[in-house]
Parts: sequence; C-alpha cells; structure tokens
Amino acid sequence: MFEDRSKKRTELGELGEFGLIDHLCKDLKNRNASTIKGVGDDAAVIDNKEKQMLVSTDLLVEGIHFDLSYTPLKHLGYKAAVVNFSDIVAMNGTPKQLLVAIAVSNRFSVEALEELYDGIKLACEKYKVDLVGGDTTSSTSGLFISMTILGEAAKEDIVYRNGAQESNLLCVSGNLGAAYLGLLLLEREKEVYKANPASQPELLGYDYILQRQLKPEARLDIIKLLKENNIKPTAMIDISDGLASEILHICKQSDKGCSLYEDKIPIDASTSILAEEFKLIPTIAALSGGEDYEVLFTAEISDFEKLKSLKDVHIIGHITDKNSGANLITSSGAAIPLTAQGWDALKENED
Repeated sequence: MFEDRSKKRTELGELGEFGLIDHLCKDLKNRNASTIKGVGDDAAVIDNKEKQMLVSTDLLVEGIHFDLSYTPLKHLGYKAAVVNFSDIVAMNGTPKQLLVAIAVSNRFSVEALEELYDGIKLACEKYKVDLVGGDTTSSTSGLFISMTILGEAAKEDIVYRNGAQESNLLCVSGNLGAAYLGLLLLEREKEVYKANPASQPELLGYDYILQRQLKPEARLDIIKLLKENNIKPTAMIDISDGLASEILHICKQSDKGCSLYEDKIPIDASTSILAEEFKLIPTIAALSGGEDYEVLFTAEISDFEKLKSLKDVHIIGHITDKNSGANLITSSGAAIPLTAQGWDALKENED
C-alpha cells in the first residue's frame, strides 16, 4: 500500500500538529528573492516589486483524484506540486512559492507523510519554488491535499485564455494521451491483483507511460523556449482535462472557432501500441484522456517558421471565426464537431 510496514512507524500523535509541521518542514531553504518570510510565522511574506502576482489553488481527494493502492506517496507529492506549477506556466508565468495543507487520518504514520513531503520538496527543488507554509489537520475519511501556488510575471507577459484571434496557429507541446493510458494500465493491474493477490503486476516496458501518469512535468521549458525566440502566445492553457476540453475553453473565452487536424496531434508510439491493447483509438486518448500537463497555445501566423523549428512544439490547427464552430478535421478530411468528454470533477465520470 502506501508505506513499508517493516520500518519503524511513528504515530502522528507522538509529534502533534505543530511538531509534525516542524518535522516535515525542517531544512527548508528559500530560493527566491521575492520570499521575505517562509515557514515559521503566522503568514508568509512575499515581495513581488514590479511583477504581477499569479495565484492558483488545487484540492486533491483520496479516492477521487488519486488511488494509493498504486500511487507511491513520493510520486503523489511530486505530482500534486507540479500540476499546480503547471497552472502558473499556463499563464506564461514562473511559479515561485507554494503552500501545502493536508488533512490526514491515523492510517498514516509520520514516515508516510515524510514520503509525501519528500516528493513535494523534490518538485520544489527542481522548479526552484519555495515551500512557504500550509496547515495540517485530522481527517476521518482518507487523505486530502490542498495546494496554493504563487507565481509572477511581468504585466505585459501574462497570457490569458481569451486572446485567440482568427487565423492564429493552434499549437501544443510534447505528446498527448500517454498519461491516460498509464492510468488504464494501473487500473487494469489493480483489478488483476484484487482477483489474485499472488499475481505480480505486468508493468515491464511501460516506464514512459507510467511516468507520464505518476510523475508529470510542468512545461516551464516551453515557456522559456518561446520567450527566447521572441514568440508571445495570444492564448494559452495547460492540458489537464484532455485536448478537446482545453481547446473548447480557449474557443469559448475567445469567442472563436477552430480547426484541429487529427493527423497533426502528437502521440508517442508507446501510447499508440498500448491503446491498441485496450482497443482504444489513440486520438480518443489524446482528445479526452487528460493529465498530460502539456501547454496548448495560439500564436500569430507570422511566427509559423519559428514555431515549426522549435523542438517539442507542434502546430496542430488554426483558429477560425465563431460561426465555423470548433471542429476536428479527420485524416479523411471530414469535419467533426469537438466535444469535451474529459474529466469533470463535479460530474460522474465513467472509468
């Protein structure tokens, strides 16, 4: 499950709330000049000077957003932090400070929470983000993780979802669908284990697929790459709920339509192979799967040559007038209206 029972187990009650906070947050070092005061007072103190502050928050609930039967706590901590960083990246900003609040039951030991925080700290170290505070409390129904990320950007650099214009290019980073296939793989192996606890999971050769599900990355590198090439997106969003859903967000908020070309959607070969195992069309995984945390953005057509040459950036379509609608142009040339079938936290989602 979520901890090695052979190791010493320290009960949460042995440390208490404030002792636990001190234990989990010891040795934290601030990396950003804007962090004046981090953990240790009633509030963190942030000085952004001439920059605009970007703020986003996320709530993760055990059994809804993650399954501890196949998600290591260190991976969970890392992913929980990174998906928050991705929200700042999607505004063309830089994540700077993170606050973490958890509600936890006595199922968990101090050592288990150390694993969770090790993952959070690893993400903060990689992305140069300061962990500046949070809260802990008890729970009677599993683990709850709430994170608030603070970021910054110059006012003129911030990119919203509502800036797409007709004839803008529609672009995406990386590749899509792998994270969803990783989830299907883990769920399949869980069911096999439930039917036969003596069985061993068949995960060999699926490293990339599993990494995309369990340890995603925020595409801060793409933001820097665009800036280095003097390309400012006109609209941008990260892909948490599936490509179709995110394109429709941009179209709705920009009051525009789009043409998305099926044969331009980037899909890794390993994703296509595993999709075949599940008798799933890879394009469907990319359109509706979610949790890829790539960046979807629109850009001026005058940037076509520069965008075409950028590593890990793909031009997948263009923006049209609102009356044309948002359409998927299939490999055969047919136009199919895009529908959002990705994750919706407040609707019943089928497996």
